[in-house]
Amino acid sequence: MNILCIVHADFETPGVIETWAYNRGYAFQISKPYKGDKLPSTSNFDFLIVMGGPQSPLNLDEAPYLIDEINLIKESIQQNKRILGFCLGAQLIGESLGAKTERSPEKEVGVYPVTLTEEGLQDPLLQELSQNFPVIHWHNDMPGLLDHSTLLGYSEGCPRQIVRYKPLAYGFQCHLEITLDGMKTMINAVPEDLKPSMFTQTKEELMAQNYTSINNMMRKILDKFVELKR
Repeated sequence: MNILCIVHADFETPGVIETWAYNRGYAFQISKPYKGDKLPSTSNFDFLIVMGGPQSPLNLDEAPYLIDEINLIKESIQQNKRILGFCLGAQLIGESLGAKTERSPEKEVGVYPVTLTEEGLQDPLLQELSQNFPVIHWHNDMPGLLDHSTLLGYSEGCPRQIVRYKPLAYGFQCHLEITLDGMKTMINAVPEDLKPSMFTQTKEELMAQNYTSINNMMRKILDKFVELKR
């Protein structure tokens, strides 16, 4: 399997996703449009992963390369390719289908639980997870919804945490891929994001979390995702 992973910041890496891909023997290509990388043709990958970042679809004029990403996602959906989006990536999947990004009711930065909806409990990607489980949050926005998209999970601070847009296209506003080392990098890169709020943890709280268990959930979800039937 050939995987294309679009990254939006040097400090926000694919984390455990990259090691998972290499351990499975998959080809894993990283593209950095924010550094001028040209996006490849859809013929070059089977599985598209779109990561998070500090950019926002609410301000496309500040990051016009996101428009090319939206178009690539749209084309990938039309070709029934596998697509996962995290944080900004989830929002871009929504945008590609006409679901406009919105501000989350609350900023969330930290490890907080998500709750699966009834649809989430039955979803083939999530059905073996408990109804409530901890994930990583680092966001201000949230993905849009369409009538034919399915809300699978929510948190206390954000009503749209996991969305199934198509049978092979899922958006996670939350993160499960960030490792402990990745969290250290993010804290050092954007310490201003830790400004106190209702759902913002301190540096000390962030460093004390169990990222191994969250990363293990990510691996299980990835294993299930590549087995989903077209």
